[in-house]
Amino acid sequence: MKGFIEFVRKPGVVGLAIGFIIGVAVGALVNSIVNDLVNPLIGLIVRSENLNELAWHVGKATFTYGHFISVLIDFFIILLVVYFIFKVLRLERLDLEEEEEKGKK
Repeated sequence: MKGFIEFVRKPGVVGLAIGFIIGVAVGALVNSIVNDLVNPLIGLIVRSENLNELAWHVGKATFTYGHFISVLIDFFIILLVVYFIFKVLRLERLDLEEEEEKGKK
């Protein structure tokens, strides 16, 4: 138990845990937005009930390109959210300040 407490007290561990938890929450939110809002809208455009159902059938193989497009949209939205959070919170400055403090020691 003592080793665990020392590990948690190290700089960055709590921030990493909080970042992980927030990342999971943002991922779930973006996944819901894509599946519940974006996919049906794109499905209307391509005349399909759901984007995930779009597929090519070649022989016995099935290529579910609709699901791939859905995951790609998911990825880009998460990427944008992380980028804007990083810029809005000015987290890049924290790394610079930490490096400057290490250089002074």
